[in-house]
Amino acid sequence: MDPAPAATAPAPDRTAAEAAAAPGGRLRAHALRAPRLDPYWVAGALFVLFTTLSVCRHRRMLTMSWDLGIFEQAIRGYAHLRAPVADLKGPGTNILGDHFSPVTALLAPLYRLFPGPVVLLVAQAALFALSAAPVTRLAAGLLGRKRGLAIGIAYGLSWGVQRAVDFDFHEIAFAMPLLAFSLEAVVRRRWRAATAWALPLVLVKEDLGITVAAIGLVILIRLRGTRREPKPAAFAIGLVAFGLASAALAFGVIIPGFNNDGSYDYWTKIAADGGPAPTIPADTAIRTLLWLLLPTTGLLALRSPLLIVALPTLAWRFASHDDHYWGTDWHYSAVLMPVVFIALTDALTRARESRRPWLRSYADHLPGAALAAALALTASLPLYGLTEAATYRIPENVRAAERLLDRIPDDATVETDVGPISRLAGRCRVLWIGDTRGLIPGYVAMRIPDGKGVPDVVEDVRRLHPGTEYSVLGSEGGYVVLRKAGA
Repeated sequence: MDPAPAATAPAPDRTAAEAAAAPGGRLRAHALRAPRLDPYWVAGALFVLFTTLSVCRHRRMLTMSWDLGIFEQAIRGYAHLRAPVADLKGPGTNILGDHFSPVTALLAPLYRLFPGPVVLLVAQAALFALSAAPVTRLAAGLLGRKRGLAIGIAYGLSWGVQRAVDFDFHEIAFAMPLLAFSLEAVVRRRWRAATAWALPLVLVKEDLGITVAAIGLVILIRLRGTRREPKPAAFAIGLVAFGLASAALAFGVIIPGFNNDGSYDYWTKIAADGGPAPTIPADTAIRTLLWLLLPTTGLLALRSPLLIVALPTLAWRFASHDDHYWGTDWHYSAVLMPVVFIALTDALTRARESRRPWLRSYADHLPGAALAAALALTASLPLYGLTEAATYRIPENVRAAERLLDRIPDDATVETDVGPISRLAGRCRVLWIGDTRGLIPGYVAMRIPDGKGVPDVVEDVRRLHPGTEYSVLGSEGGYVVLRKAGA
């Protein structure tokens, strides 16, 4: 009798398709499609999208502001075991005197290995993508696989997340997964985990201490009406006290201690110096709130107490007289996205058990509607650019500008505007144009303004630094570089 064939791996000469069709291949494919992996597939896909978007923008020199350069200067300082000085905010300015965000030091080892702004952009993409995992996992666990995937993908494609990913790098990237994991634990009544994930938020930005206190308040609300649980209540009260104390310490002691003027510069965003300050128009506030709650949650998140966690961020934004904070642009709404989507999941679990048929039906269809809204809005949001071929091409004027900027030697002192920052901050001492505070830069690199020529730029620089002679080192790709005599 012939021996029975051994149950081994496919023979080497079998095709990949045949191997995949074998029992072992089918088992592996089935395992990869397991529902428990859905949150990580969503996070992985978002990481690829976010990284591609950010890196492609960087390659085309489409940096929107000086923020990427500021954070690179600070993290470069950490990476070389120096103070986190951001000269773009003024020569010698310690970034801890501007915002209290020591969490960015975690990127220092990566930056030391891979110096340059790209590592910041990739890290931010990873943090934003990671935050989608707890959002998806919670929704799938409470609402089912399909609805969980719908909410997770809608979160990743939400306008608040896309705007933030598109806008260079910011410290709030660290807040996204911390908030998502903490609020997931709150909904699941895992009080220790909720507390542990919330505590590090005070190291992300000074105002998030108040958000930590709000999380503690939500835990107290969730404990109300249940059997007495002294330990969770103690955690919650401690979280409230710790969050408020941390915010007070950051605002009143730490930041002024590092600040050159011994103050917190952003108080002026709320209290104007003399004269009436502009206030947010009612229609702008309503429009921002509707954008926050309508396409993302169909207003159902209003039924969850978790929405309290969004109030501190909304309060300081709406109290400010700086209109940049009022709307839906930039990165300011990013930290609200984990809150509203987890609040939506929490509200959906309650609404699906309602005695009102219309509410149950609304709750059943809302995850799909939120996903449809996110997909539709993406046509006018940054990720849509990934469908355009121009996104992946580096224009010739950018290559020319990079060649020009490469002529500036390493460790030179350079005064610049937005465009060249991302190419210089990692290897030069970069100062903001017009804010060198008496320091004479060896080089000036800037975009040639519309309607002006190189001679006009030279004259402008001479007015900035009277008595100092600059000559044109080169002009390419719409940029000009001037060199100080003797540099």
